[in-house]
Amino acid sequence: MSEKLAPEERHSFVHNGEKVFEWDQTLDEVNVYINLPPNVHSKQFYCKIQSKHVEVGIKGNPPYLNHDLFCPVKTDSSFWTLEDDIMHITLQKRDKGQTWPSPILGQGQLDPYATDLEQKRLMLQRFQEENPGFDFSQAQFTGNCPDPRTFMGGIRSD
Repeated sequence: MSEKLAPEERHSFVHNGEKVFEWDQTLDEVNVYINLPPNVHSKQFYCKIQSKHVEVGIKGNPPYLNHDLFCPVKTDSSFWTLEDDIMHITLQKRDKGQTWPSPILGQGQLDPYATDLEQKRLMLQRFQEENPGFDFSQAQFTGNCPDPRTFMGGIRSD
């Protein structure tokens, strides 16, 4: 049932009319998807993930991305892969349940309405995780949604 509460679509970060990357998030992680340029060998790409910073590029060239992250991540469980001409970067949130309006600090933030929708989806994902026998996929909030990270004493860690 939790897959019903997975992100339905990716958000796009567009700069100067060009799509830089797409991204989505769950309670635990933020996923960034970058389309790779053609005719570059996979061993030429690199990604450096630090607690509050990410750098992505092709070796020997200026970085494609070199930005601070919106929030800190757990570097020991964050990673990147290449598949089907896409770099997939998985950033493990340090603060589970925190709603990120963008992976990159100060860049491409979701508008307030989209941020509210993300927060509601993450809250339902939290309910689903804490109550696995129930299906929250059709549940809705009216009014403001509480913060999924702090609501009712915060997220339980097992």
